[in-house]
Amino acid sequence: MENLIDDSFAEVSNLNRIDLSSPDLHNSVSLIKQACLDCGFFYVVNHGISQEFMDEVFAQSKRFFNLPVSKKMEVLKNEKHRGYTPFLDEVLDPENQVKGDYKEGYYIGVEVPEDDPRAQKPFYGPNVWPAPDLLPRWRPTMEKYHQQALEVAREVARMIALALDLEANYFDKPDILGEPLAILRLLHYEGQASDPSKGIYGAGAHSDYGLITLLATDDVVGLQICKDKHARPQIWEYVAPLKGAFIVNLGDMLERWSNCIFKSTLHRVIGNGQERYSIAYFMDPSPDCIVECLPTCKSENYPPKFPPISYSAYLTQRYKDTHADRSTYKQH
Repeated sequence: MENLIDDSFAEVSNLNRIDLSSPDLHNSVSLIKQACLDCGFFYVVNHGISQEFMDEVFAQSKRFFNLPVSKKMEVLKNEKHRGYTPFLDEVLDPENQVKGDYKEGYYIGVEVPEDDPRAQKPFYGPNVWPAPDLLPRWRPTMEKYHQQALEVAREVARMIALALDLEANYFDKPDILGEPLAILRLLHYEGQASDPSKGIYGAGAHSDYGLITLLATDDVVGLQICKDKHARPQIWEYVAPLKGAFIVNLGDMLERWSNCIFKSTLHRVIGNGQERYSIAYFMDPSPDCIVECLPTCKSENYPPKFPPISYSAYLTQRYKDTHADRSTYKQH
């Protein structure tokens, strides 16, 4: 394995904090723009979701992951990417990972009944839920959180639109976020200590697929970012957990949309031997959305770097790459 990683010392990154309750919108947009140009990561505080409810979501998540493996396998991820993903199921950095990620997860999307015409489309359909007699409060808790997180994500997207010199409601258009592929992902990292020199990671280095991600974490340190993915060796910085805040990062589609003006940054999870829980919320455009260079991000001297692409086609390929057959893992 080519060692491109300098993990001998990792500092704590100093990220901007965006207060969604602040009346100074100009300052908030300025802070977001600076963060998007610099590293594509920032904190969002005072977002409107109570700490009491966040604690309940984490508690319900832990209840599921504490179930016997046999019970969790009964709700294994289906072809619509809903349900449980076991340890080592995902390989986010095949060039550097010996096995998959030392994490397990659970996908929850927008609920679409089987008899709804949209259920025939890729990535739409009903969710997979644990039996209500097993976890009686689990589904209502997750559905409520899904709705509340979507509202926060929409608000952040409006501020990003302003940072791109667009109208605030640019991404709210029916063909973009009218029916977003909003995915809630519960994550549990076992107490496996990571060792980058041996290809062992909680989650391998990757950038997210879509528009933006909201991440809530417990107080266990583990998330790292690499602000310059082209640097050799790569330099990694920790992102400190912040009680009551979301860690927000930009996805590859927003980098593509912005003609690489805004950054989608590499990040990974390094386990320190402690269990760790986090909750990711991915807000992506609708599958039929055609992603092409934003009008404010191109000029005669700065033409579009990417051709238009439908988000469905793009996302299908990214999922195939992530959930790779284990026979393709690089051997070390």
